[in-house]
Amino acid sequence: MVSKSSIEKLTNWEYWPSSMFYIPNLPYAFYLAIRAKHFAFFSAANPAIKSSGNGTESKYKTIQLVPEKYRPKSILVKPTNTFSEIITLIDHEKITYPLIAKPDIGFRGLLVKKINSKEELEVYIKSYPIDIIIQEFLDYENECGIFYHRNPNEEKGVITSITLKKFISVIGDGKSTIKELILKDVRAKLYVDLFEDIHKENIYEVPPVNKEIKLTAIGNHSKGTQFINGNHLISEKLKNTFDRLNHSIDGWYYGRVDIKYNSFEELENGIDFKVLEINGIIAEPTHIYDSKNFTYFKALKTIRKHWKYLFNISITNHETKKIPYKSLLQFINEIFLLRKYISSIKKFH
Repeated sequence: MVSKSSIEKLTNWEYWPSSMFYIPNLPYAFYLAIRAKHFAFFSAANPAIKSSGNGTESKYKTIQLVPEKYRPKSILVKPTNTFSEIITLIDHEKITYPLIAKPDIGFRGLLVKKINSKEELEVYIKSYPIDIIIQEFLDYENECGIFYHRNPNEEKGVITSITLKKFISVIGDGKSTIKELILKDVRAKLYVDLFEDIHKENIYEVPPVNKEIKLTAIGNHSKGTQFINGNHLISEKLKNTFDRLNHSIDGWYYGRVDIKYNSFEELENGIDFKVLEINGIIAEPTHIYDSKNFTYFKALKTIRKHWKYLFNISITNHETKKIPYKSLLQFINEIFLLRKYISSIKKFH
């Protein structure tokens, strides 16, 4: 029997699988490849990042490209590290609980978890014998994704997408359990299984009247976070801030930056913000998932527009900076290995 939440996800394009956004655009991708005379032309877009950021790159190595003042304290943990070695590394970087643990290679929030104690961390590390990033938990008020790109022959770039992230929460009424509050909420109930797991220790508690219960701290769409179109906030000040950030990272020209900040005015002026991740050529202008202010066909068109930007940057890098294209066979092999890797960690999950 199909559940109500499954039906709602099927009828709202915001929740459709990624294939629904890319298969219709494949003819345009082939057209660009023919124009470039190479089917892996996009691999020249971001020479600072492995394969320009096709999902196979190390998130840890990529975040190290960001100036220290703009990045969270992070360590990379290998399966060969003992737990005592990991604790020593955490203490050395002065990372305190709660903290964030996530795979070094991964996307869409897979296995990203807020860890509240040493005991929780040990369980996590033992459960996932892969390369893991341990990162400080940033207690900033807001999170957003900003899509920026710059042609290598130009000094100034362009911001084409701002996605404001609204974390799901419920408000106590003094009589309903957290689970009951989740099931009453139009959006939260679609992720009831996820929130039951996150809040398993207190899911049947009754919060006091007007107490806000934040259901997730992870800003991924797959974790229930609502994506809101914030393109009205694009300004010259913000573009100048991102031009400065971009010029401080030699070899990054195209992608989305996920950011934590307190006030948008501070972010706009380049004050007190942190870069969580830089996403390369597979990055999406995620404001398109604001289904209240966007349509499915407009979303498809926006993806094509960004592929055109990617094409222009890649061609410029190849022709003027002599950045080589990766061989199509090598690129396909990387994607095959990535799919195999993602399947293996999904089994852990």
